[in-house]
Amino acid sequence: MTASKWDLLDQAYEALRTVASAIPAGALGAPTPCDQWNVGQVLQHAAGDQLAYAACLTGGPGPAEDPFAPTGTLAGSPAELLEPALDAAAEAFAGVEPGTAEVAVPLPPFTLDAETAVAAAALDAAVHAWDLAVATSQDSPLTPALAAALTPAARLLAEPLRGFAYAPALAPAPGPDADPAGALLAFLGRRPDWTPSAG
Repeated sequence: MTASKWDLLDQAYEALRTVASAIPAGALGAPTPCDQWNVGQVLQHAAGDQLAYAACLTGGPGPAEDPFAPTGTLAGSPAELLEPALDAAAEAFAGVEPGTAEVAVPLPPFTLDAETAVAAAALDAAVHAWDLAVATSQDSPLTPALAAALTPAARLLAEPLRGFAYAPALAPAPGPDADPAGALLAFLGRRPDWTPSAG
Protein backbone atom coordinates (compact mmCIF):
# COMPACT_ATOMS: atom_id res chain seq x y z
CA MET A 1 0.00 0.00 0.00
CA THR A 2 1.49 3.30 -1.15
CA ALA A 3 0.74 6.56 0.69
CA SER A 4 0.21 9.72 -1.33
CA LYS A 5 1.31 12.02 1.52
CA TRP A 6 -2.01 13.85 1.06
CA ASP A 7 -4.23 13.01 4.05
CA LEU A 8 -7.54 13.54 2.27
CA LEU A 9 -6.56 11.29 -0.62
CA ASP A 10 -5.16 8.61 1.65
CA GLN A 11 -8.41 8.59 3.65
CA ALA A 12 -10.48 8.20 0.48
CA TYR A 13 -8.25 5.45 -0.85
CA GLU A 14 -8.44 3.58 2.43
CA ALA A 15 -12.23 3.84 2.34
CA LEU A 16 -12.34 2.39 -1.18
CA ARG A 17 -9.78 -0.30 -0.36
CA THR A 18 -11.62 -1.39 2.78
CA VAL A 19 -14.98 -1.63 1.05
CA ALA A 20 -13.58 -3.49 -1.95
CA SER A 21 -11.85 -6.03 0.26
CA ALA A 22 -15.17 -6.85 1.95
CA ILE A 23 -17.26 -7.34 -1.18
CA PRO A 24 -18.86 -10.77 -0.81
CA ALA A 25 -18.14 -13.51 -3.29
CA GLY A 26 -20.77 -13.54 -5.99
CA ALA A 27 -21.76 -9.89 -5.50
CA LEU A 28 -20.15 -8.49 -8.66
CA GLY A 29 -23.45 -8.61 -10.51
CA ALA A 30 -25.39 -6.77 -7.80
CA PRO A 31 -27.01 -3.41 -8.62
CA THR A 32 -25.48 -0.15 -7.41
CA PRO A 33 -26.59 3.48 -7.05
CA CYS A 34 -24.89 4.09 -10.43
CA ASP A 35 -27.73 3.46 -12.86
CA GLN A 36 -26.97 0.72 -15.38
CA TRP A 37 -23.77 -0.40 -13.58
CA ASN A 38 -23.32 -3.37 -11.29
CA VAL A 39 -20.71 -3.83 -8.56
CA GLY A 40 -18.08 -5.22 -10.93
CA GLN A 41 -18.54 -2.29 -13.31
CA VAL A 42 -18.25 0.30 -10.54
CA LEU A 43 -15.07 -1.41 -9.34
CA GLN A 44 -13.58 -1.28 -12.83
CA HIS A 45 -14.64 2.33 -13.24
CA ALA A 46 -13.17 3.36 -9.87
CA ALA A 47 -9.86 1.65 -10.62
CA GLY A 48 -9.75 3.07 -14.13
CA ASP A 49 -10.39 6.60 -12.88
CA GLN A 50 -7.43 6.42 -10.51
CA LEU A 51 -5.19 5.01 -13.24
CA ALA A 52 -6.26 7.94 -15.42
CA TYR A 53 -5.18 10.39 -12.71
CA ALA A 54 -1.84 8.59 -12.43
CA ALA A 55 -1.33 8.69 -16.20
CA CYS A 56 -2.05 12.42 -16.34
CA LEU A 57 0.48 13.08 -13.61
CA THR A 58 3.27 10.82 -14.81
CA GLY A 59 2.74 10.27 -18.52
CA GLY A 60 2.59 6.55 -17.79
CA PRO A 61 -0.02 4.07 -19.01
CA GLY A 62 -3.65 4.77 -18.31
CA PRO A 63 -6.48 2.28 -17.88
CA ALA A 64 -6.58 -0.57 -20.39
CA GLU A 65 -10.34 -0.13 -20.77
CA ASP A 66 -12.55 2.95 -20.95
CA PRO A 67 -13.58 3.69 -17.33
CA PHE A 68 -16.93 4.92 -18.64
CA ALA A 69 -17.67 1.67 -20.46
CA PRO A 70 -16.76 -1.01 -17.91
CA THR A 71 -17.55 -4.63 -18.69
CA GLY A 72 -17.91 -5.78 -15.09
CA THR A 73 -15.78 -8.86 -15.79
CA LEU A 74 -12.83 -9.10 -13.41
CA ALA A 75 -9.78 -11.27 -14.06
CA GLY A 76 -9.11 -11.58 -10.34
CA SER A 77 -10.42 -10.38 -6.99
CA PRO A 78 -11.60 -6.82 -6.34
CA ALA A 79 -8.39 -6.14 -4.43
CA GLU A 80 -6.25 -7.45 -7.28
CA LEU A 81 -7.98 -5.02 -9.62
CA LEU A 82 -7.95 -2.04 -7.29
CA GLU A 83 -4.59 -2.15 -5.49
CA PRO A 84 -2.34 -1.48 -8.50
CA ALA A 85 -4.52 1.48 -9.50
CA LEU A 86 -4.52 3.01 -6.02
CA ASP A 87 -0.79 2.44 -5.63
CA ALA A 88 -0.04 4.06 -9.00
CA ALA A 89 -2.21 7.08 -8.23
CA ALA A 90 -0.87 7.48 -4.70
CA GLU A 91 2.70 7.35 -5.95
CA ALA A 92 1.89 9.90 -8.65
CA PHE A 93 0.22 12.30 -6.22
CA ALA A 94 3.11 11.92 -3.77
CA GLY A 95 5.18 13.83 -6.32
CA VAL A 96 2.74 16.76 -6.44
CA GLU A 97 3.88 19.64 -4.28
CA PRO A 98 1.33 21.63 -2.27
CA GLY A 99 0.59 24.98 -3.87
CA THR A 100 1.32 23.83 -7.44
CA ALA A 101 -0.81 26.03 -9.68
CA GLU A 102 -1.46 23.59 -12.53
CA VAL A 103 -1.80 19.84 -12.10
CA ALA A 104 -3.06 17.69 -14.97
CA VAL A 105 -6.32 15.80 -14.39
CA PRO A 106 -8.28 13.50 -16.73
CA LEU A 107 -11.59 15.40 -16.81
CA PRO A 108 -12.57 19.03 -17.50
CA PRO A 109 -11.09 21.52 -16.86
CA PHE A 110 -8.02 19.20 -17.33
CA THR A 111 -5.77 21.26 -15.04
CA LEU A 112 -6.40 22.21 -11.43
CA ASP A 113 -4.38 23.57 -8.54
CA ALA A 114 -2.76 20.83 -6.48
CA GLU A 115 -5.19 20.86 -3.61
CA THR A 116 -8.26 20.72 -5.87
CA ALA A 117 -6.74 17.99 -8.04
CA VAL A 118 -6.11 15.88 -4.97
CA ALA A 119 -9.65 16.52 -3.73
CA ALA A 120 -11.07 15.56 -7.14
CA ALA A 121 -9.33 12.18 -7.06
CA ALA A 122 -10.36 11.70 -3.44
CA LEU A 123 -13.97 12.59 -4.25
CA ASP A 124 -14.07 9.99 -6.99
CA ALA A 125 -12.64 7.27 -4.74
CA ALA A 126 -14.78 8.08 -1.70
CA VAL A 127 -18.08 8.32 -3.55
CA HIS A 128 -17.46 5.06 -5.38
CA ALA A 129 -16.54 3.50 -2.03
CA TRP A 130 -20.01 4.54 -0.85
CA ASP A 131 -21.60 3.12 -4.03
CA LEU A 132 -19.96 -0.23 -3.43
CA ALA A 133 -20.67 -0.24 0.30
CA VAL A 134 -24.39 0.34 0.01
CA ALA A 135 -24.63 -2.10 -2.90
CA THR A 136 -23.12 -4.87 -0.78
CA SER A 137 -24.76 -4.07 2.58
CA GLN A 138 -21.65 -2.61 4.19
CA ASP A 139 -21.46 0.40 6.49
CA SER A 140 -20.97 3.70 4.69
CA PRO A 141 -17.31 4.76 4.56
CA LEU A 142 -18.35 8.33 3.76
CA THR A 143 -18.08 9.91 7.19
CA PRO A 144 -19.44 13.40 7.87
CA ALA A 145 -15.89 14.75 8.17
CA LEU A 146 -14.74 13.16 4.92
CA ALA A 147 -17.85 14.36 3.11
CA ALA A 148 -17.40 17.90 4.42
CA ALA A 149 -13.77 17.93 3.26
CA LEU A 150 -14.78 16.76 -0.23
CA THR A 151 -17.74 19.11 -0.69
CA PRO A 152 -15.80 22.18 -1.88
CA ALA A 153 -14.26 20.20 -4.74
CA ALA A 154 -17.65 18.74 -5.63
CA ARG A 155 -19.18 22.21 -5.77
CA LEU A 156 -16.38 23.39 -8.04
CA LEU A 157 -16.19 20.42 -10.38
CA ALA A 158 -19.59 18.75 -10.71
CA GLU A 159 -21.52 21.10 -12.97
CA PRO A 160 -19.49 20.66 -16.18
CA LEU A 161 -19.76 16.89 -15.74
CA ARG A 162 -23.53 16.61 -15.25
CA GLY A 163 -24.98 13.92 -17.47
CA PHE A 164 -21.54 12.39 -17.95
CA ALA A 165 -19.86 11.72 -14.63
CA TYR A 166 -22.66 12.98 -12.38
CA ALA A 167 -26.45 12.89 -12.51
CA PRO A 168 -28.57 15.99 -11.92
CA ALA A 169 -28.47 17.20 -8.33
CA LEU A 170 -31.21 16.04 -5.99
CA ALA A 171 -32.73 18.08 -3.17
CA PRO A 172 -30.78 17.42 0.03
CA ALA A 173 -32.48 16.65 3.30
CA PRO A 174 -33.61 19.95 4.85
CA GLY A 175 -32.73 21.27 8.26
CA PRO A 176 -29.75 22.59 10.21
CA ASP A 177 -28.69 19.07 11.20
CA ALA A 178 -28.49 17.77 7.63
CA ASP A 179 -25.89 15.08 7.21
CA PRO A 180 -22.86 16.32 5.20
CA ALA A 181 -22.55 12.93 3.51
CA GLY A 182 -26.20 12.92 2.49
CA ALA A 183 -25.95 16.48 1.20
CA LEU A 184 -22.84 15.65 -0.84
CA LEU A 185 -24.41 12.52 -2.32
CA ALA A 186 -27.59 14.39 -3.23
CA PHE A 187 -25.58 17.16 -4.87
CA LEU A 188 -23.82 14.53 -6.97
CA GLY A 189 -27.17 13.05 -8.04
CA ARG A 190 -27.24 10.07 -5.69
CA ARG A 191 -30.04 9.12 -3.35
CA PRO A 192 -28.52 8.95 0.13
CA ASP A 193 -31.21 6.44 1.13
CA TRP A 194 -30.49 4.09 -1.79
CA THR A 195 -30.69 0.37 -1.04
CA PRO A 196 -30.38 -2.65 -3.34
CA SER A 197 -34.05 -3.49 -2.81
CA ALA A 198 -35.20 0.06 -3.56
CA GLY A 199 -32.97 0.29 -6.60
